[in-house]
Amino acid sequence: MRRSIAIAGNIGVGKSTLVEFLSRTYGIQPFYEPSEDNPYLPDFYKDMRRWSFHSQLYYLSNKFRLHQALDQAPGVVVLDRTIFEDAEIFATALHDMRRMDQRDWETYWGFYQSILKAISPPDLMIYLRCSMRTLRKRIRLRGREMEQDMPLAYLKRLDSLYERWIKSYDMSDVLVLETDQLDYIHDLVHRLDVMEQIESVLPPELGKPACN
Repeated sequence: MRRSIAIAGNIGVGKSTLVEFLSRTYGIQPFYEPSEDNPYLPDFYKDMRRWSFHSQLYYLSNKFRLHQALDQAPGVVVLDRTIFEDAEIFATALHDMRRMDQRDWETYWGFYQSILKAISPPDLMIYLRCSMRTLRKRIRLRGREMEQDMPLAYLKRLDSLYERWIKSYDMSDVLVLETDQLDYIHDLVHRLDVMEQIESVLPPELGKPACN
């Protein structure tokens, strides 16, 4: 029986690290965000109002295909960032900032609502949360060029949208992990605590941890 875990949270909060940890620990299949380069990004950064709809629709369609593949995968799978975040956080932020006009927004949102009827929600949503100070530090340390000049106001806007979204999310079980001081990679106590919390929701499906 297919079961799925989704990892959600703001930019730099540690989603990919947790996906890798769960995949390695339990031997489950990871699904990452589509790696294809968005062909609209160069134009988007030059003129956000004109190209935001095209860029976000590209991300939405690619994430839709990823969710379809995930729905067909056997066993337990883990997903790095969901389609919900594309729409409820990032596209919503562009609309709120008036970088996507109302006509494009309504078209985008209608497509998103249709997609929701065509995919299965995860069995467990793990939401990662940390302070803005920690978030900015992690973004600096991982050194992705496009993220280095990200305005603090934008990160705060995303954080606010994430908090609003996770409070209303009710499609599956939710596990919230506070990650400011969490180090499940190097700290055995933290590692066992994270594993225990996840296994309490999906115990039979996860099985025994894989040997390293």
